[in-house]
Amino acid sequence: MVANTDGSRGDPAGSKPDYQRYFRLALDRLQAERRYRVFADIERLAGRYPDAVWHSPAGPRPITVWCSNDYLGMGQNRDVTRAMVETAWRIGTGAGGTRNISGNSHAIVGLERELADLHGKDGALVFTSGYVSNQTGISTIAKLIPNCLILSDALNHNSMIEGVRQSGCEKVIFRHNDVEHLEELLKAAGDRPKLIAFESVYSMDGDISPIHTICDLAERYGAMTYLDEVHAVGMYGPRGGGIAEREGTMHRLDVIEGTLGKAFGVMGGYITGARAVIDAVRSFAPGFIFTTALPPAVAAAATASVRHLKASTVERQKHQRQVARTKAVLSGAGLPLLDTVTHIVPVMVGNAEACKAASDRLLEKHGIYIQPINYPTVPRGTERLRITPGPFHTDAHVDALARALVEVWTALDLPLERHVQAATGY
Repeated sequence: MVANTDGSRGDPAGSKPDYQRYFRLALDRLQAERRYRVFADIERLAGRYPDAVWHSPAGPRPITVWCSNDYLGMGQNRDVTRAMVETAWRIGTGAGGTRNISGNSHAIVGLERELADLHGKDGALVFTSGYVSNQTGISTIAKLIPNCLILSDALNHNSMIEGVRQSGCEKVIFRHNDVEHLEELLKAAGDRPKLIAFESVYSMDGDISPIHTICDLAERYGAMTYLDEVHAVGMYGPRGGGIAEREGTMHRLDVIEGTLGKAFGVMGGYITGARAVIDAVRSFAPGFIFTTALPPAVAAAATASVRHLKASTVERQKHQRQVARTKAVLSGAGLPLLDTVTHIVPVMVGNAEACKAASDRLLEKHGIYIQPINYPTVPRGTERLRITPGPFHTDAHVDALARALVEVWTALDLPLERHVQAATGY
């Protein structure tokens, strides 16, 4: 046996190296950095959510889920589940392949019409996920614009970052929500074509972008706009069109992207925009052309959800009430909340190991599931528990959450307000 340049052992006769070693070393590094992710085995219960079952090592246990992105509980809405089941019985389960070959189902055509109408655009294009719609949408749009410069917000989601990277276009990063910095970059770019990519709701800090001002700058400096509304569609606006609908800016945006897997409670992603833009992405995007389409049953369920939330404000009103109450109760209990103007409720920990320990104790001792958020999702030193209250979290759920969090913070010696440490109410 002889040593290879990487330190592994190889046989001069040509036996295969220990390739598994590379993967073990990578996992060891991840665990040493306290970034190794462990997924809980959770079984949701339609009609009873946010109550669920955790299949723990000791057996099934009832829990309450506090970190789902099914923000409005539409994943258990009877109109939505009925549409999925009835379509599957009538048509079958799969799409039959890519839409270019055999998968352009009538259900997807109808879904795209609903989405275009939701955002006031000429057309829409559905993808298998919100990640793919960003990655494929941004890269394809930018590639088709000669000499395009992409201006990307510093806190854009990884899917947008990958879309920018895969476009092969020049990019510049503007400081998060800093419109003065954005204007400096737009001025420096001159007359070349420009694409501004940003989000409406940033899911980790729960803040909102200045859409009106960014649109003003785009018009002034001749830039195209691409807005990710993933954490806002269904949630805001009279018909659930997102922050842009709420603020009356949908008509000023060139492309609006969203997901069907969060507030709409199903699966998939999409972009909406002018007919030529949507047709060009449909015609040139590898991430659309070469992948199997959403099953008709999934598309039918998503259509039912979009239609329901266009007409109903009940879910949004209940949701906003419970978000406000959760923030008030947790803040009153002295927990270190990051102040947000949206439905995102981050409880700051600031240490990866402590964040994981807090999540584990909440689940094992209190039957409360909140997944820890660590690097690279957030910067090191800003680790947190990201709480997402929903319309089906009761006041009793909120009070139980506060008691559990205070117990965990006390047990792990994490900082609480003094008046809470000395109190007995929580």
